[in-house]
Amino acid sequence: MTDLRLQPRRKPFKETGSAFDATDMASITVRPGGHFASPGVDVDAGGFSGSKKTMNKGTSGFLKKGTGLGGTVVPAKINTEGPSSPVATKKSPKNPFNAFAPRANPPNTELRRFYERGDLPIQIDHGGVANRLAWKVEIQKLDFHHYLPIFFDGLREVEQPYAFVAEQAVLDMLEAGYMKVLPVIPQLIIPIKTALNTRDKEVIVKVLKILQALVNCDVDRDGGGLIGQALVPYYRQILPVMNIFVNNNENLGDGIDYSQRKRQNLGELISETLEQLEIHGGEDAFINIKYLVPTYQSVVVY
Repeated sequence: MTDLRLQPRRKPFKETGSAFDATDMASITVRPGGHFASPGVDVDAGGFSGSKKTMNKGTSGFLKKGTGLGGTVVPAKINTEGPSSPVATKKSPKNPFNAFAPRANPPNTELRRFYERGDLPIQIDHGGVANRLAWKVEIQKLDFHHYLPIFFDGLREVEQPYAFVAEQAVLDMLEAGYMKVLPVIPQLIIPIKTALNTRDKEVIVKVLKILQALVNCDVDRDGGGLIGQALVPYYRQILPVMNIFVNNNENLGDGIDYSQRKRQNLGELISETLEQLEIHGGEDAFINIKYLVPTYQSVVVY
């Protein structure tokens, strides 16, 4: 039987209080997208130079009879309880420091700070079917150099209402103010790179959809499709993470992907994004994409 009782609201971050509290930005010291060094052995300097590290051994530093490992790294387990009792083998834990693991994503975005302070000209319009944003100022009159980077920085938010506000505000601004986006492109690269470096699949999917909307917002309009070409010099910042997840597809065999309409398959979404970048990026787009994503195949026929 389904439990219909009220469940406590999950708080993704301990720094966040109720809806009426402000996030304590000063207590957050974690860098978004940062990673910790994988524990390992000391590097032998002799492998990279002519010097060799030596140390004097004491009387206890030499092997004695019966104390060696027999050429192995892990000492062999000796069964002392007879042949019938199996020896328990300890499984090595999965390495948490892998390329696909999500990284730090602290709630210290500029969007959260401005939204909690009431400095954004928006409010959420709770509709009957879906929510939308009610803008207090005409979007064409906004300073895109100020507001658009703030909303792009909020794309890595995973908590509501910040996640919805950031994504919907970016889409609204790209739709209504496409002619003012091109000069702001250099200011959008660091927020995009930071969001992708979190390696959170939910965040990456959101950023990829925004990138497609960004590239296509001025196509067949007065802008002439120059945004795609303006992104080419910044491929080194935004494509390395795509190269990591480009093969992250759902292996369903002959099954049916019923969630295909939601466009949450990371591998397919990355392929679509790279194709859009190449189509609208000009003649230099393919060689730069190929340099950073070697498995990419061109879709443009010259």
